[in-house]
Amino acid sequence: MNESDVTVLSAAQEYLRNEVRPHAAAIDLDPEALRRALSGLCERRLMALKRPAEYGGPAISEEGFRYFQEEVARASGSLAFLQTQHQSAVGLIARGSNHDLKLSALPAMGDGRRLVGIGFSQLRRSGPPILTAERIEGGYHLVGHVPWVTGAGFYPEFLVGGQLEDGRAVFGIVPLVEQHGVRLGAPMRLAAMESAQTVTVDLDWCLPDALVADVKPPQWIHTNDQINIAIQGFFAIGCGRAGLDVVEEAWQRRGNEAVRDALAALDAELGECRAAMVEAQRLHGEDTTTGKLEIRAWAIDLAVRCAHAAIAASGGAANAIDHPAQRIYREALVYTVSAQTVPIMEATLARLSARR
Repeated sequence: MNESDVTVLSAAQEYLRNEVRPHAAAIDLDPEALRRALSGLCERRLMALKRPAEYGGPAISEEGFRYFQEEVARASGSLAFLQTQHQSAVGLIARGSNHDLKLSALPAMGDGRRLVGIGFSQLRRSGPPILTAERIEGGYHLVGHVPWVTGAGFYPEFLVGGQLEDGRAVFGIVPLVEQHGVRLGAPMRLAAMESAQTVTVDLDWCLPDALVADVKPPQWIHTNDQINIAIQGFFAIGCGRAGLDVVEEAWQRRGNEAVRDALAALDAELGECRAAMVEAQRLHGEDTTTGKLEIRAWAIDLAVRCAHAAIAASGGAANAIDHPAQRIYREALVYTVSAQTVPIMEATLARLSARR
């Protein structure tokens, strides 16, 4: 990491460890507590870390960004889940083809003046598209259903992906506020990260060209998923670290040698997994390999085991709804299925079923 990365990440780490992690239970349960945590990221200009320098930077390196993902997941799963939607929107707009949109949107996306979620998981679905885009004069007509948009009440807009007749996908900014042509479902009841307020959205909306970020080729989403096979695993690594933070606190409190031994073994394995993930990305870049899938499954498995160790080390107290071990265990569930593809599911199940 370069000197600029270190400066940004030091500020992020200080905030996440000192001001977010102590309030993670409230953030998990209360949207207003999550809003305060998100505002802290905005105030520190941490919401557009990969934004190019010409639009305000800080243009953090890939290595630095993955470290940030790990740290925010370690502090609070709900905050990690919410902020990554906006960070993804920043990246898509920055890599898009609409220069005027970059000029108007990106400078305001690092400090909270413009907050944008995402909603394009529907492009992964097989069969007829559930959200279509049709070219009209001056833009595109979007009609259909978006099954998963996180950040209702936090983000006034989201970057949606609608499929054209020829298989390409139009990405553009639309409202995430109930109005004519935009209908929001009630916030979903979820086992974890519910405070981030995930909703369905039904659209009958005219998207002007000025708000079109890009038009992607057919199957773009699947290529993007392959790129993210390893790098998405850093959230799971952060979740595992959060579990071990609780195990370490139990060791300090109890002084039990079994807790100490479990902490040492899992900490060493987590370090090995992270190093393997970094090396796989260095060697293979965007290529999908069996090794990358196995490392992602390993990270998922570790997140769950570290969270389970936190429960065991904490005893009966872990069953309290506001206990960190119980919350981290639920967060491990989310990281098991986040951006899941069929190959990732198969690799995860193969790893779990190989134990005897």
